[in-house]
Amino acid sequence: MAGEGRPGARVAGRGLVVVVGSVNTDYLMRVERRPHPGETVGGALLEVHGGGKGANQALAAAICGAEVELVARVGADAIGDTRLGELSAAGVGTGRVLVTPGSASGVAMITLTPDGENEIIVAPGANGRLVPEDLEKVTDLLTAADVLLAQLEVPIATVARSVQMVGARAQVVLNCAPFHPLPRDLAGRVDILVANEVEAAALAGRSVGCAEDALEAGDELRRLGPRAVVVTLGAEGAVVVGPGIAEHVPAPATEVVDTTGAGDAFAGALAARIAAGEPLVGAVQFGVAVGSATTERMGAAATVPAHLRDRRPRPRSDATH
Repeated sequence: MAGEGRPGARVAGRGLVVVVGSVNTDYLMRVERRPHPGETVGGALLEVHGGGKGANQALAAAICGAEVELVARVGADAIGDTRLGELSAAGVGTGRVLVTPGSASGVAMITLTPDGENEIIVAPGANGRLVPEDLEKVTDLLTAADVLLAQLEVPIATVARSVQMVGARAQVVLNCAPFHPLPRDLAGRVDILVANEVEAAALAGRSVGCAEDALEAGDELRRLGPRAVVVTLGAEGAVVVGPGIAEHVPAPATEVVDTTGAGDAFAGALAARIAAGEPLVGAVQFGVAVGSATTERMGAAATVPAHLRDRRPRPRSDATH
């Protein structure tokens, strides 16, 4: 039951990924055009999807074979119950998700037009009430984690506290999304900083329009403190910058259907492979493949290409070398 602890049984060889983040439900309205102020437009098609970067990335990591525990808050409502049921059925540990009386679960309202343009309004609800003090309830998870995976859809003070509390052996993966300036004391504790080209450009204070730009931005971002930086580039793949590493990982050719959730699929897949002992470049290659495959179907759920489903990790090494 959400809000109560569950046994922390470990599965040998899988690696434990602890995700601290958000849980949303997305209400997507497909419309021919957006209404003008005061106008009603009919004929929309409604789709309801699981959302929230924390939940999406936790789901992706579980699909990619990791043992996953999610630390989050939902409201005491049917929306939250449904979302937790979906995550649990998919293999995500939800026993440490806190139910929040008096607060609604997070919701995003999305309008999507045929040209692919969308407008999104987010009501964070209980996500905004995940406070640093809540982490005292999950000290055992944080100290047992092989990877801590966090994003910025919950208060940044909570993210910073989780990074401080994590065990010394854990790799900290921080997805800087949605964009927020990173305090230097937080950035300095991050092992792998993940940002898309827009977020990387904002953090580095420069434009990022190609892989070469991203490599240069990644090098600048390492000066903020993270040991390694990964900049995702959509159809162009990703770049990796770390100790002795400056590499472009191209993406495979895909028939894009829906880009929703591709970045979250990448982050979850990356965390899963790091937790399993994969060196950084190999983990990024896997993440790019999963993120690309995810764009070939509707929805945000991660898709692992068939030829990678039986992939075994190489011998464990320092994840940023």
